[in-house]
Parts: sequence; C-alpha cells; structure tokens
Amino acid sequence: MSSSNNNQLNVPQAKEAMERFKMECASEVGVNLKQGYNGDISAREAGSVGGQMVKKMIEAYENGMK
Repeated sequence: MSSSNNNQLNVPQAKEAMERFKMECASEVGVNLKQGYNGDISAREAGSVGGQMVKKMIEAYENGMK
C-alpha cells in the first residue's frame, strides 16, 4: 500500500480561508503580499509571515482549551 503525502488543500473553502489568514498575518507583520506568486519577498519576510501564522494558530488552540 503506497501512501503519498502532499501539502495540497483539497477543499476550496479551506484554501480561500488560508489565503485570507496568510494575508491578514502578513499585514500584521508589515509584509506586503500580493495575490498569486510572492517569490520576490525575502526569506526573512516569508518567515515572519509563517511565524505569525503559527503564533496565531497556537493562541487560538490555547483559547479553545479554556
């Protein structure tokens, strides 16, 4: 039995929600993302967006446990 792991979001609503979440987090850390390809941003900027996303997900999880 073969198992393939990919990072694709298969539910269109989930993809749209993640895009909005990413844009919101980018705005919060002062990174100007545009719709579509953002390969021109620095690794530091991309990392700060990802870090903000993780921070907010952890906060949401912790608040849900209370």
